[in-house]
Amino acid sequence: MKTVYTAHVTSHGGREGFVRSDDGQLNVKLGMPQEGAQNGTNPEQLFAAGYGACFHSALKMIARGKGIEAADSQVTAHVALNKDERHTYKLSVVLEIAIPSLDETQARELAEAAHQMCPYSNATRGNIDVELRIAQASEQPQR
Repeated sequence: MKTVYTAHVTSHGGREGFVRSDDGQLNVKLGMPQEGAQNGTNPEQLFAAGYGACFHSALKMIARGKGIEAADSQVTAHVALNKDERHTYKLSVVLEIAIPSLDETQARELAEAAHQMCPYSNATRGNIDVELRIAQASEQPQR
């Protein structure tokens, strides 16, 4: 396998510190995840950003290959940090896919294909629960 790109990011202080990439493009204060808290970005938000963007790129690439217009598409990644009765932490993800130009069946077909292509989906498959949710027409973002 040929390496296409390697990211280098260093954490200082864990969840209540900061992360910085070697090129300085990413330099973020971190805070403990809490609903409504403004104490810094948390790792779950960073994971959601990466997964959502990567999945969206895979979706658009597959659409382009099939001659389908998906410029108006949007992917929202909902990443939950869960804790079970044994105090074991685990992530779960809901990827909410909106493609206003397509019906639900067509959108689901593209989303399933993107789920097979996306490196984040491939890395998490079998390790965390990932749900693909197609936004209904009434839930689609208005432009």
